[in-house]
Parts: sequence; C-alpha cells; structure tokens
Amino acid sequence: MAETYEWIITAEQSSTRLDSLVAQELDVSRSSAQQWIEEGLVTAGDKILNKKDKLKEGTTVQVAVPEPVAYEIEAENIPLEIVYEDEHLLVVNKPKGMVVHPAAGHYSGTLVNALMYHCGDSLSGINGVLRPGIVHRIDMDTSGLLMVAKSDAAHQGLAEQIKEHSFTRIYEAVVVGHPKNDSGIVNAPIGRHPHNRKKMAVISTNSKEAVTHYEVLARYSGYTHLRLKLETGRTHQIRVHMAHIGHPLAGDTVYGAEKQPKICQSLNGQCLHAKGIGFVHPITGEELYFESELPAYFTDFINKLH
Repeated sequence: MAETYEWIITAEQSSTRLDSLVAQELDVSRSSAQQWIEEGLVTAGDKILNKKDKLKEGTTVQVAVPEPVAYEIEAENIPLEIVYEDEHLLVVNKPKGMVVHPAAGHYSGTLVNALMYHCGDSLSGINGVLRPGIVHRIDMDTSGLLMVAKSDAAHQGLAEQIKEHSFTRIYEAVVVGHPKNDSGIVNAPIGRHPHNRKKMAVISTNSKEAVTHYEVLARYSGYTHLRLKLETGRTHQIRVHMAHIGHPLAGDTVYGAEKQPKICQSLNGQCLHAKGIGFVHPITGEELYFESELPAYFTDFINKLH
C-alpha cells in the first residue's frame, strides 16, 4: 500500500522544478521522482502535476510513495580491510568513496556487497535485507572504522551502546580556517534541513541533541587539523557542527563552499576519517579499542599544506 507524503511549497522552493523538489523532499534520486510524477503519483489537490511544473508558494503537494520493490543484493568479491573479527562481529576500515549499504543508484560495490561475500549468511538480519549486519554507518566520502554485527544478539548489544552514547568514536579532520581555541565543545541540536531534505542543520525544532568535542592537532595556512570525539552520533554531525562554528571541512561541497579551492579538489569530498572506535564486546564483555592509520588522501593533503 502506498504511503502519502505531503508538504507546502515555500517561497524558496517556488522557483524550482517539481522533479528536483520531490527528490530533495523525499531524499530519493531525481529519476525516481520523475518516474513517480510520470505515473501520476504527484498531485496538488485534484491536479496531476508535470515534472517541469514550478508551483506557487503555499501550494500543498501530495506524493503517493509506492511500496518499495524487493531487491536481491548480491555478494561481491571486493577486498576488505578487516581490523578485527570473531564469530560475533567484525571491525572494518572502510575506504573513501565506498557506500556502506545499497540504496537507489548504489546496488553494487557497497560495503554490504563485500560483507556478504566475506561472511556468507553470518550477518545480523535486524536491519533487513538491504543492510545486513550494519549497526551504524559513515558517509560515502568519509573513510575509517565501522562495527559490523554477525549475530542478532551482537547487533542488539552494539545498538544499545550506540543508543546510550557509551561507545567511543574518534575522528580526524581538516577544516577551513582556524578555530579560536585549541579545544572546545560544540553543543547544538541537529535535525533535517527545513528546505533541503538531503541536508542536516543546526535547528531547534524537530531535532536531537548533538555534542562534538574537538582539539587542534596542527595549524596550517588557511586550514586546521583537528581530532574530534563524538558524544552523540547524528547524521553528518561533524560536518554540520564544524560548518556551524564557521569552519567547514576541507573538500565538503555540501556544508562548505560548492566550488572548492584548487588545493581541495583532489579530496573528492570531505577530509574526514573515522580513526578510532571503542566498545564493550556485546557477548564477551571485553573492552575493545581499535585505531586505523590516516589514509593516503588525508596525509597527501596535509603534506600539501606544509
């Protein structure tokens, strides 16, 4: 059965084509939005809308989102850097550019495809067929450490630690500019951006508490190398918080400048690495902590800044 989603066109949205708006509001691909429009699933009152339509401010748009089609996810022999593994879980060092789990436009080449080949049927099923074993995620263009659950019991135990903010997440990043202090805390709630559904924002309504600790590791001309510790784990938290205090991540075209300086263009996305991860083993009770080396793209960029 289709689920209906509706929203009211803002002044800012009134100059944007309908297919782009639907894609942004529902966080789907533009091709999916166009298909729904062509199938007559996007309406304003009794009127079926066209993908090129630009709607007046105050217009209420309804989208009858169709039921998702089951998709068979295939195991793929993709090399994985496994930092730790036992019968219950594993810790993987994800490279920059790899998507964590399948979604529209990315049904192959993901971490899940690689995990299915490596683990076979030994992955937690709690998050369903598209995200087997995935307890938490990092962005496609963020590199670094991820926990993966092999059993439902391990998944539940790890998820509880995430919920209680009791597991350790250490990141390193290069940001634009120079924070005034050598260390600090950003305590600012994060929720979905009011006008762009693909972005998050510091916002007081429909948001959740978000806390990021940072310390300066090195200062360069125009840039600063930071070590960051997450107290909470909101979507895009570090990227949003750093942009909020006026120091977006180098290479981040979503929360920073859309046109990046030439020195940042080789980054192909934000300069952010999930360097350390620590948690209590959900089955054995052992305290575990792992760190990974900074990847080449990160160290190469720092070398350019010297």
